[in-house]
Amino acid sequence: MYNRNNIVGTVNLYDVMKKLSTCQLVFSSSATVYGQPEKVPCFEDFPLKALNPYGRTKLYLEEMLRDYQHANPEWRTILLRYFNPIGAHESGDIGEDPKGVPNNLLPYIQQVAVGRRPELNVYGHDYRTRDGTAVRDYIHVVDLADGHIAALEKLFATPDIGCVAYNLGTGRGTTVLEMVSAFEKAYGKKIPVKMCPRRPGDSEQVYASTAKAEEELGWRAKYGIEEMCRDQWNWAKKNPYGYCGNAAE
Repeated sequence: MYNRNNIVGTVNLYDVMKKLSTCQLVFSSSATVYGQPEKVPCFEDFPLKALNPYGRTKLYLEEMLRDYQHANPEWRTILLRYFNPIGAHESGDIGEDPKGVPNNLLPYIQQVAVGRRPELNVYGHDYRTRDGTAVRDYIHVVDLADGHIAALEKLFATPDIGCVAYNLGTGRGTTVLEMVSAFEKAYGKKIPVKMCPRRPGDSEQVYASTAKAEEELGWRAKYGIEEMCRDQWNWAKKNPYGYCGNAAE
């Protein structure tokens, strides 16, 4: 599924861009390209070694874009390595509505909160971290959107940019249980949790250095996990069954 969507779809996009002589691109990459880094925070020049199929597709596409730009010097490409986008628009009208079982933490927590799932499965509680659960760098989706604007402005203003990567994160690591606690404060109730074994392909601890984005894009994240959870819960309580509106659908 990841290969068909990410690789085949992106190759098709490249072909269309070439036919239309469109040679500027902001590419959605991922922190998964770092795999399990030897140290944190992650800098953009770290060795890249994805641990799972999704991350490998992103890494392969980054390499393809670097090759493409090398062969076509007129191309200008910015690779944005997202860390863990969460939250929703503060209005509560726009939010994440995953189909099936959510693959990411916050949508899963919100479905437990609205009664769609009985409990939250926490995968891995014996990591070498503050509380035994994995550490990630969560970023508010509005900060992520602002990062795209900053990247576009950089792209248009820099004819010789080539192909360059930037981390989009907060630069702070948060454990799974710390995120659960933050959501509980926004929600006002406890979230039932079930501790489960680690999942293959999960990293222990990954968070960003944002120094390069701050210096070269003039961008930095404004929101903390409290605001992320506040806005996620605002979306969830207004839209407990997502965009379809009710349980029957």
